[in-house]
Amino acid sequence: MSEEAHPEAKPGADDIYRWQATGESRATRGGVSETWLHLEADARLSLVCQRCLQPVATVLRVERSFRFVADEQQALVIDAEIEEDVLVLSRTFDVTELVEDECLLALPLVPRHEMCPQPLTVAPDPVGFEERPNPFGVLGELKLRRKPSPN
Repeated sequence: MSEEAHPEAKPGADDIYRWQATGESRATRGGVSETWLHLEADARLSLVCQRCLQPVATVLRVERSFRFVADEQQALVIDAEIEEDVLVLSRTFDVTELVEDECLLALPLVPRHEMCPQPLTVAPDPVGFEERPNPFGVLGELKLRRKPSPN
């Protein structure tokens, strides 16, 4: 998450990163219980505004529930049938990695201020595009000059 933050914005008292994961075992009709993980995360960090390139305070809120299954095959079947989020249960499951992934997915695609704090400036035209003639206009002039003579 820190890699996404504005490089000049130092974490302050308003920047937070809190999360909570709660497990649940739900009984089913067949007698086998299902294991669930409920995840909540809040984050507030400064991202780079894509308009003015200044820090923009961004608030993230993640609330997700995941159903654990025994293997990848079962996950594929369940994922195709229903809209629940399914994860494969393993001994090496890293909940902090899941939290970070979910927060990264919650980031806005284009972070920006509603109204930038500084007026936006337009850089001068270093290449001189504005001074060059339109190439299609030049072609049009050539076409007018080369009108076929009537014989």
